[in-house]
Amino acid sequence: MAKTLISYEELANAAGTDLGYSEYREVTQEQVNIFADATDDHQWIHTDPEKAKEGPFGGPIAHGYLTLSLQIAFWTELFDVTGVSTKVNYGLEKVRFPSPVPVGAKIRMKAAIAEVTEVPGGYQIAVDQVVEVQDAPKPAVVSRGLYRFYA
Repeated sequence: MAKTLISYEELANAAGTDLGYSEYREVTQEQVNIFADATDDHQWIHTDPEKAKEGPFGGPIAHGYLTLSLQIAFWTELFDVTGVSTKVNYGLEKVRFPSPVPVGAKIRMKAAIAEVTEVPGGYQIAVDQVVEVQDAPKPAVVSRGLYRFYA
């Protein structure tokens, strides 16, 4: 799906806009290890593939927060606002991790703009975001992202 581009002037009326799906991307062991180093979270279910084979998931899984962090990369594939001076990732609401992401799995995100609120100097949008694991019955991450755009 093509990236949705909206001008700053159109943003006020963007609630309900379906942004579609990002492309799939594979989660690699190298990526998981780098994230473990960055966050000092070296739990064996993420970083020890041999031991993880005997664990509850049958192999290593990505950190939930790594999967959550990838929403930024997916987000930039799906949406942009033109005519703004500043774009801010304002936060998250209602974050859940319903299903693990096995290392080697492919994930993608679907998103829709749920709300648009005027804030001093700009607009805040609330985006319902779901990260899916290819061929899995449940999503890996369900969240509502908050983003601000200033003229």
